[in-house]
Amino acid sequence: MSLEIDMNYINDLNRAVNELVQKNELRKWTGYVNKVVGLLLEAQLPGAMVGELCNVITDHGDVKAAEVVGFRGDVSLLLLLVDGAGVHQGSKVVQTGRLLEVLVGESLLGRILDAFGKPLDGKPLEGNLVPRILDAKPPDAYGRPRIDTVFSTGVRVIDGLLTFGVGQRVGIFAGSGVGKSTTLGMIARYGDADINVIALVGERGREVQDFIEVSLGEEGLKKSVVIVATSDQPAMLRVKCLYTATTIAEYFRDQGKNVLLMADSVTRLAMAARDVGLSVGEPPTMKGYTPSVFAMLPKILERSGRSKLGAITAIYTVLVDGDDFNEPIADAVRGILDGHVILSRSIAARNHFPSVDVLSSVSRLFTEIADKPQQDAAGFIRSMMATYNNAEDLIAIGAYEKGADPRIDRAVALKPIIDSFLQQGIFETTSFQEAKQIMLEIHQAGK
Repeated sequence: MSLEIDMNYINDLNRAVNELVQKNELRKWTGYVNKVVGLLLEAQLPGAMVGELCNVITDHGDVKAAEVVGFRGDVSLLLLLVDGAGVHQGSKVVQTGRLLEVLVGESLLGRILDAFGKPLDGKPLEGNLVPRILDAKPPDAYGRPRIDTVFSTGVRVIDGLLTFGVGQRVGIFAGSGVGKSTTLGMIARYGDADINVIALVGERGREVQDFIEVSLGEEGLKKSVVIVATSDQPAMLRVKCLYTATTIAEYFRDQGKNVLLMADSVTRLAMAARDVGLSVGEPPTMKGYTPSVFAMLPKILERSGRSKLGAITAIYTVLVDGDDFNEPIADAVRGILDGHVILSRSIAARNHFPSVDVLSSVSRLFTEIADKPQQDAAGFIRSMMATYNNAEDLIAIGAYEKGADPRIDRAVALKPIIDSFLQQGIFETTSFQEAKQIMLEIHQAGK
């Protein structure tokens, strides 16, 4: 009888241990902060893993989220995801045994969220929401379907001359104040995506409400999820902003939706990641960016695109430093994406919006998704623009005489028509077919 009781006890103990293992409870440890440098903490946490979420408990009972980002010997390095007020040497650190997650579901549409996926609009999250880890893998390269369908943005110059495809990843490159956010807002309102997921990474606090109410508008917000991490928030939170947005976009893609993911901007993401890298002791390289920044960019940017279930068409803005389009982040991002749209300060200075520099921009999938008549019309318009640009100085000083070069004469005659096609009001939209038809008419008029 005693043997039977002992065996029952052992079986119960085994079941309890298995349950704890399943819940990841056995590998949780409690440690204490040894050192605080800014938002970087050092603590003894045996068994901690990179990316694990930990809770730092202050003397006032406040719980501060931190993520394990590396190790130095037997010391774990953690970066706070929130402000460090109240954290000191000796503060208690508790492992959670899990990675950072965000709740996803249909009820997120029309909501404004922070980088944790928590609402900023004062309303509770409702509906059937499920957790999803932030650090997911990109779709398998072999299993990605080819991009063969036009994505209409509602912006004539893009749809006609730089046609995007459903599942394509494109960068909008520009200096500050040239119209990146305005262009994003136009595409969010008038693009033919089922759902928009918009990440405002390191944005000015003042401009968040402006983007939501003016650039996006009420109609655009209804089919959008906006994730915000302002410039005053910790670096790790700004990095997680795009990860959260991408994770939410992946959820909707897996439901078979045509999702438009927009991020403003990748440059601020890279700056935040640089701060994280420098904090943990990485060596600075080009312009102070750490190696982990250039390793992170393809990992996060490759997660968008087409999969067997749906598609994420992604538009990432890149804030070029000093209008230098060959600075390290711009150069790295341009090499990863499937096209780039250059916004020019000199074009914007002429009150020409959107200020797209057509001759410097390219869509790598244009020839695959645009038919032959559109390709011919686009080539003709580009040729006329290049011809006029080459002769512009002579024309401006009156040194060119009409009739000296028939090609220049034709470019001069067509310039007002082409400029009218390239310019568009902020609250004006044109369908892809309308844009294509106007291009065909310009081509016909130039013959």
